[in-house]
Amino acid sequence: MKDVGIREFKDHASSYLSGGEALVVRKHGKVIRFYLPVKGRRSGEEELRSALREVSESLEELKRDTGLSGEELVRELAGGEEAGREDG
Repeated sequence: MKDVGIREFKDHASSYLSGGEALVVRKHGKVIRFYLPVKGRRSGEEELRSALREVSESLEELKRDTGLSGEELVRELAGGEEAGREDG
């Protein structure tokens, strides 16, 4: 999984999006987005199942690479610690 800054991603977005490589996008060193491409051109339910498998594999890779637990990773993907708080 390639790690890129937001400016780099913006400047070369079309190349990254067509390249098919999973990306971690950072802004000021903080992870703000993950890009997980779907490989192949299937239709319907087969495409959905394939995409879900790829996302699952990518999440497992992220857990290994970052050392985060599943819960910590979900919190990061949801926007950090603030995502766990309720307003009001």
